[in-house]
Amino acid sequence: MAKTSYEDLLVYFNGDFVPWAEATIHVYSPAVKYGAGVFEGIRGYWSDADEHMHLFRVADHLRRLEYSQKMMRFDRIVTADEFTAPLQELIRRNGFRESVHIRPTVYVDGTGESAAQGPVGVFIVAIPRGTPKHVHKGCRVQVSSWQRSPDLAMPSRVKANANYNNSRFAAIQAKVDGYDAALMLNARGQVSEGPGMCIFMVRGGVPTTPSVTSNILESITRATLIDLLRDRLGLTSVEREIDRSELYDAEEAFFCGTLWEITPIIEFDGIPVGDGTVGPVTKELQRAYFDLVMGVAPDPHGWRTTL
Repeated sequence: MAKTSYEDLLVYFNGDFVPWAEATIHVYSPAVKYGAGVFEGIRGYWSDADEHMHLFRVADHLRRLEYSQKMMRFDRIVTADEFTAPLQELIRRNGFRESVHIRPTVYVDGTGESAAQGPVGVFIVAIPRGTPKHVHKGCRVQVSSWQRSPDLAMPSRVKANANYNNSRFAAIQAKVDGYDAALMLNARGQVSEGPGMCIFMVRGGVPTTPSVTSNILESITRATLIDLLRDRLGLTSVEREIDRSELYDAEEAFFCGTLWEITPIIEFDGIPVGDGTVGPVTKELQRAYFDLVMGVAPDPHGWRTTL
């Protein structure tokens, strides 16, 4: 059945399925004091047509979670295999009949200081999450004055809780200034990513996205779209450094990410992208993506897990 309140939900918390209100971490833990935790965001898409939940690229997300733990030097790596069964069981026990966002997290518990590597705790939260309105209508984007953190400071490819404070500055500034979202440049002045999402532009008919050395998260959605652009749209993507000034000459642009899915960008800094509407490549890619994740299109890579 559909869940109407977070308070009705169960959470997987350190080996048990507990009510929402009981999934608590001590205020003096390194997770709270220093943001000592890593996480993933995974989508589950409910299909009314076949009455199944389709989880997307779970194995890839959980492999990346292992990498993030390793980089944070946790004293124990919680493996993908340890997460798989409780994640699926959490979806079943909550009885979702709507699309969800799933957040598996590993954090440092106890009372240690900033360099504490353990003991580690684990939780998985799943909440109802539909498709954001900007996916359909597009968003207005501010190129932020806040820079993306460099790899030698806070590596973007590590999906650590504390890293998101960097992009939080940009997201809040964009909101205060009347924009829908922010886009950050790196210390070299090249296009990096948004707060929680990667970016593509279409310029000269070529889908182009910042390289993985542009201080971006090595996005699973980004990798998915590179494949779909090639296999479904017949377009070869280019991964390279992108100058800010190129954005204003793009025919199309869009953000991508687990939560952002494929969100068209219709304006940078008050300058329309193309004619200011959602472009044909973006529309066709959205169709291909949603057909795949919803269980409509074939899944040659075995990316879907159907419950």
